[in-house]
Amino acid sequence: MGSDSEEEKAQKEKKKMLALAPIAKPLAGKKLCKRTLKLVRKAAAHKCLKRGVKEVVKSIRRGNKGLCVIAGNISPIDVITHVPILCEEADVPYIYVPSKEDLANAGATKRPTCCVLVLTKPTKGELGQDEQDKLQADYAEVISEVSELASSLF
Repeated sequence: MGSDSEEEKAQKEKKKMLALAPIAKPLAGKKLCKRTLKLVRKAAAHKCLKRGVKEVVKSIRRGNKGLCVIAGNISPIDVITHVPILCEEADVPYIYVPSKEDLANAGATKRPTCCVLVLTKPTKGELGQDEQDKLQADYAEVISEVSELASSLF
Protein backbone atom coordinates (compact mmCIF):
# COMPACT_ATOMS: atom_id res chain seq x y z
CA MET A 1 0.00 0.00 0.00
CA GLY A 2 2.80 2.44 0.84
CA SER A 3 5.11 1.65 -2.06
CA ASP A 4 4.41 1.81 -5.77
CA SER A 5 4.54 -1.26 -7.93
CA GLU A 6 7.10 -1.48 -10.73
CA GLU A 7 4.42 -0.66 -13.32
CA GLU A 8 3.34 2.53 -11.49
CA LYS A 9 6.97 3.63 -11.15
CA ALA A 10 7.50 3.13 -14.88
CA GLN A 11 4.39 5.20 -15.65
CA LYS A 12 5.57 8.04 -13.39
CA GLU A 13 8.99 7.98 -15.06
CA LYS A 14 7.35 8.10 -18.49
CA LYS A 15 5.21 11.10 -17.47
CA LYS A 16 8.34 12.94 -16.29
CA MET A 17 10.04 12.33 -19.63
CA LEU A 18 6.99 13.53 -21.59
CA ALA A 19 6.90 16.82 -19.67
CA LEU A 20 10.52 17.68 -20.54
CA ALA A 21 11.26 20.90 -22.36
CA PRO A 22 12.93 20.65 -25.79
CA ILE A 23 15.95 22.66 -24.61
CA ALA A 24 16.72 20.29 -21.70
CA LYS A 25 20.16 19.25 -22.90
CA PRO A 26 22.49 17.95 -21.43
CA LEU A 27 19.96 15.85 -19.52
CA ALA A 28 21.25 13.69 -16.68
CA GLY A 29 20.64 9.96 -16.97
CA LYS A 30 19.18 7.97 -14.08
CA LYS A 31 22.51 7.37 -12.33
CA LEU A 32 23.88 10.89 -12.81
CA CYS A 33 20.52 12.37 -11.78
CA LYS A 34 20.62 10.40 -8.54
CA ARG A 35 24.19 11.53 -7.83
CA THR A 36 23.38 15.14 -8.67
CA LEU A 37 20.32 15.22 -6.40
CA LYS A 38 22.40 13.62 -3.64
CA LEU A 39 24.97 16.41 -4.05
CA VAL A 40 22.18 19.01 -3.91
CA ARG A 41 20.88 17.39 -0.71
CA LYS A 42 24.34 17.55 0.91
CA ALA A 43 24.86 21.13 -0.24
CA ALA A 44 21.49 22.14 1.22
CA ALA A 45 22.45 20.58 4.55
CA HIS A 46 25.72 22.56 4.59
CA LYS A 47 24.11 25.83 3.37
CA CYS A 48 26.07 25.77 0.09
CA LEU A 49 23.02 26.17 -2.14
CA LYS A 50 21.30 28.99 -4.03
CA ARG A 51 17.66 28.24 -4.88
CA GLY A 52 15.50 29.77 -7.60
CA VAL A 53 16.18 31.64 -10.81
CA LYS A 54 16.65 35.03 -9.17
CA GLU A 55 19.23 33.87 -6.61
CA VAL A 56 21.09 31.71 -9.15
CA VAL A 57 21.34 34.52 -11.73
CA LYS A 58 22.48 37.01 -9.08
CA SER A 59 25.10 34.58 -7.79
CA ILE A 60 26.46 33.79 -11.26
CA ARG A 61 26.66 37.50 -12.15
CA ARG A 62 28.62 38.14 -8.95
CA GLY A 63 31.18 35.58 -10.07
CA ASN A 64 30.36 32.65 -7.78
CA LYS A 65 31.38 29.29 -9.23
CA GLY A 66 29.56 26.01 -8.79
CA LEU A 67 27.25 23.55 -10.51
CA CYS A 68 23.94 24.80 -11.86
CA VAL A 69 21.19 22.17 -11.75
CA ILE A 70 18.14 23.07 -13.84
CA ALA A 71 14.77 21.31 -13.88
CA GLY A 72 13.72 20.10 -17.32
CA ASN A 73 9.94 20.22 -16.85
CA ILE A 74 9.47 23.96 -16.38
CA SER A 75 6.44 25.59 -17.93
CA PRO A 76 6.59 28.23 -19.39
CA ILE A 77 10.12 27.55 -20.60
CA ASP A 78 10.89 31.28 -20.96
CA VAL A 79 11.50 31.43 -17.21
CA ILE A 80 14.84 29.58 -17.48
CA THR A 81 15.99 29.99 -21.09
CA HIS A 82 18.58 32.63 -20.15
CA VAL A 83 20.20 30.56 -17.37
CA PRO A 84 22.23 28.16 -19.58
CA ILE A 85 23.58 31.10 -21.59
CA LEU A 86 24.66 32.88 -18.40
CA CYS A 87 26.30 29.66 -17.19
CA GLU A 88 28.25 29.23 -20.44
CA GLU A 89 29.46 32.84 -20.40
CA ALA A 90 30.59 32.55 -16.76
CA ASP A 91 32.14 29.11 -17.34
CA VAL A 92 29.78 27.44 -14.85
CA PRO A 93 28.84 23.83 -15.66
CA TYR A 94 25.12 23.08 -15.82
CA ILE A 95 22.95 19.98 -16.07
CA TYR A 96 19.24 19.34 -16.47
CA VAL A 97 17.31 16.92 -14.26
CA PRO A 98 13.87 15.61 -15.29
CA SER A 99 11.75 16.89 -12.40
CA LYS A 100 11.40 20.20 -10.55
CA GLU A 101 9.66 18.41 -7.67
CA ASP A 102 12.63 16.06 -7.15
CA LEU A 103 14.98 19.05 -7.31
CA ALA A 104 12.95 20.85 -4.62
CA ASN A 105 12.92 17.78 -2.36
CA ALA A 106 16.68 17.45 -2.67
CA GLY A 107 17.10 21.18 -2.00
CA ALA A 108 15.04 20.96 1.21
CA THR A 109 12.14 23.13 0.01
CA LYS A 110 8.46 22.36 -0.29
CA ARG A 111 7.87 24.41 -3.43
CA PRO A 112 8.99 23.06 -6.81
CA THR A 113 12.28 24.72 -7.80
CA CYS A 114 13.36 25.74 -11.32
CA CYS A 115 17.09 25.72 -10.68
CA VAL A 116 19.70 25.59 -7.97
CA LEU A 117 23.38 26.51 -7.83
CA VAL A 118 25.60 24.19 -5.79
CA LEU A 119 28.47 26.24 -4.37
CA THR A 120 31.76 24.75 -3.22
CA LYS A 121 31.87 26.88 -0.04
CA PRO A 122 29.06 28.15 2.18
CA THR A 123 28.14 31.80 1.70
CA LYS A 124 28.37 32.52 5.44
CA GLY A 125 30.60 30.83 7.98
CA GLU A 126 32.94 27.91 7.46
CA LEU A 127 32.61 24.14 7.23
CA GLY A 128 34.69 21.64 9.12
CA GLN A 129 37.66 20.36 7.11
CA ASP A 130 36.37 16.78 6.78
CA GLU A 131 32.88 17.96 5.75
CA GLN A 132 34.44 20.35 3.24
CA ASP A 133 36.56 17.51 1.79
CA LYS A 134 33.54 15.17 1.46
CA LEU A 135 31.47 17.86 -0.26
CA GLN A 136 34.39 18.77 -2.54
CA ALA A 137 34.92 15.10 -3.51
CA ASP A 138 31.24 14.59 -4.38
CA TYR A 139 31.23 17.89 -6.25
CA ALA A 140 34.32 16.95 -8.28
CA GLU A 141 32.84 13.55 -9.15
CA VAL A 142 29.58 15.03 -10.42
CA ILE A 143 31.38 17.86 -12.26
CA SER A 144 33.59 15.40 -14.15
CA GLU A 145 30.54 13.41 -15.29
CA VAL A 146 28.65 16.57 -16.26
CA SER A 147 31.55 17.94 -18.32
CA GLU A 148 31.99 14.54 -19.97
CA LEU A 149 28.29 14.50 -20.88
CA ALA A 150 28.40 18.10 -22.13
CA SER A 151 31.50 17.49 -24.27
CA SER A 152 29.87 14.47 -25.92
CA LEU A 153 26.83 16.61 -26.70
CA PHE A 154 28.53 19.65 -28.27
